[in-house]
Amino acid sequence: MYELTNVLVGDIGGTKTILALYSAETGPYQPRFQKTYASAQYASLEAIVREFLPEANQPVGRACFAVAGPVVDGRAQITNLPWVVDAARLAAEFSLSHIALLNDLEAVAAAVPILRPEDLHTLSAGKPAPAGNRAVVAPGTGLGEAFLTCTDGRYHAHASEGSHVSFGPVGELQIGLLRYMNQQGFGHVSFERVCSGGLGVPHLYAYLKSIQYAEEPAWLAEKLAGSDDPTPIVFEAAQDPARPCPLAAATLDLFVAILGAECGNLALKVLATGGIYLGGGISPRILAHLQLPAFLEALRDKGRFREILTQMPVHVILNPQAGLLGAAAHGLSL
Repeated sequence: MYELTNVLVGDIGGTKTILALYSAETGPYQPRFQKTYASAQYASLEAIVREFLPEANQPVGRACFAVAGPVVDGRAQITNLPWVVDAARLAAEFSLSHIALLNDLEAVAAAVPILRPEDLHTLSAGKPAPAGNRAVVAPGTGLGEAFLTCTDGRYHAHASEGSHVSFGPVGELQIGLLRYMNQQGFGHVSFERVCSGGLGVPHLYAYLKSIQYAEEPAWLAEKLAGSDDPTPIVFEAAQDPARPCPLAAATLDLFVAILGAECGNLALKVLATGGIYLGGGISPRILAHLQLPAFLEALRDKGRFREILTQMPVHVILNPQAGLLGAAAHGLSL
């Protein structure tokens, strides 16, 4: 399956870039050399590769990069970075025979078929269909979505921008959220806008605070005022048994309900009888809440399609480098 040639693999994000070398001899779980870089400190991906290759000091024949942004005709504008990643330009500069660019969630999806038992936590075993399609939803800074189809016994990952479809509120609380978002000037409210770490959680918290769902404690207000990223603070407060915070807990509950509904939406759209996989940085951090009945109930609450959704397995991806793993597997199989 794999050629005996070192492959340069990267997971390119707005905050950090991970580069690694892989070979067929060691496989996608054992990089020969790996290093992490602060993306914003470099003018381009090429600048990082120029620094990485001499340190790795091993021959490279081809490359595969997972990039945070849509890939069109071998080019990608990186979200939250002024970078354009161009496969042809990279191949020419570094004398590589082939370069593949994958959307970052496409790379996570590519890892799904080779994940080990310890890389997963199963929320519902279901009854997976052999060779059934699989759905991947990943809440992090944004909300990523992808899916897999199986042809001739082999799974193929597909990119999607499904999280940017219109948010469909369920129940009065979520209908109020949509009205609130419209009042904030958002004519189009996507699922990512209300179900992500960078965008969604601050909006959910502000909305619940605006309708006086629960009182904001002074200690939490002080913490939030001194932070550029409120999401970890809100989630920590929501899950702290020593100092309960109803407002933060309600924010997390609303986030989980919206996430569950959108997982069910994607599962129906791609008929994910092979399973639903939750990736991203947030899912493992809120695992205890995902294990509560509310998440699966929100996922399955689709009227007459409840039974189909109930049969679909649901897993949380625990491996924090699933994107790099998927890019490595894809690069080795080129």
